[in-house]
Amino acid sequence: MTWSWAVRDLMRHRARTLLSLLGVAIATALLFDMVLLSGGIERSFGELLISRGFQLRVSPKGTLPFDTDATMENAGALVRSFRAEPGIAQGGAVFGTSALARRGETLRSLVVYGVTPEAQGIYQLATGHDLAPDDTAGVLIGAPAAARLGASIGDTIRLVGRLDPRVAVAATERLVTIRGTVRFVYDAKDQPSVAVALPLAQRLGGSAGRDRVSLLMLRVADGVNADSITAHLRLTYPDVSVNSIADMVAQFRLRLSYFRQMSLILGSIALIVTVLLVGTLLAIGVNERIGEIAALRAIGIARVTIVTQVLVEGMLLTLVGGTLGVALGAATARWLDAILTSFPGLPAAISFFVADRGQLTTAAITLIATGLLAGVIPAWGAASTPIAAALRSDAP
Repeated sequence: MTWSWAVRDLMRHRARTLLSLLGVAIATALLFDMVLLSGGIERSFGELLISRGFQLRVSPKGTLPFDTDATMENAGALVRSFRAEPGIAQGGAVFGTSALARRGETLRSLVVYGVTPEAQGIYQLATGHDLAPDDTAGVLIGAPAAARLGASIGDTIRLVGRLDPRVAVAATERLVTIRGTVRFVYDAKDQPSVAVALPLAQRLGGSAGRDRVSLLMLRVADGVNADSITAHLRLTYPDVSVNSIADMVAQFRLRLSYFRQMSLILGSIALIVTVLLVGTLLAIGVNERIGEIAALRAIGIARVTIVTQVLVEGMLLTLVGGTLGVALGAATARWLDAILTSFPGLPAAISFFVADRGQLTTAAITLIATGLLAGVIPAWGAASTPIAAALRSDAP
């Protein structure tokens, strides 16, 4: 009966109740989005890093992978040394550089990744065939690069390396055949990238004789703790930076800490707005029904029943408004995510708004508690009203 009475009381002033529900829905949508944002990008980044199964990254000393143009020399020996470490199941090198692609009479700029195909973690094959370990005449192409060049599997393109400013000619040119199309896991949206065998990329980047690479990717053996092997490798190889996924996520969190701070502030504001909206509506309703409440008390209705009735009204407002707010928040999260992920330099696979069951459950419990809290003062006021005085003031 309590719930039916709550619905009846709220429907007495439909316009006022509707506006309150909309206010609660907007506040809930804001809270919902801030919960998704508070840790969503960190979870998304962590899932992206582990998506290819390589738990460790080795980069030049003091840097994160591809954070700068710094490289590591004598890469071949370094890779062999890491592969020989107990607990390391697989390791491969990546060298990043830029090049031009000549197709017909046009030149287009590309990002070129040199990889060891049997141990790479930067792309997923979509169609065609992967590179063979010794294939220096093949290339794998991403969708943006294929669209820019108007090329497909089986076509040939000429990769043009760095220009020598003294003679205004390319230091290296190589005619390559497209073996397959791939999705580059860490690329920004519309980034025109291709992958070639590591020796070819080093020649295109002018690093053939120095055996330089930008990054090593290591896969930890089954049953080996990634944190313990990371600590061991840092001691063994002090001239390079060894980072686990947890380390990189922590660095990423520091760089984007303002998102967490902003979500905390806006989420708190959403809860405060919910308390004020629900509390104000209930207080107005109680004042309008003070004579009715006094009559109920006069015929023997207990105070706890009156308090419960007002609290149920507050919870009902919060539940209905919150349900509408979740739907609104999901829609705005998709819209905001599309805007934020369009920022230059961010991997296309990153998402700022990622759901976490534990956090959403905590937010839902907090919202319900907020609705109950908003009704405490009006409910106590209704139950504490002197019966005789209320009846006299309500009499015509």
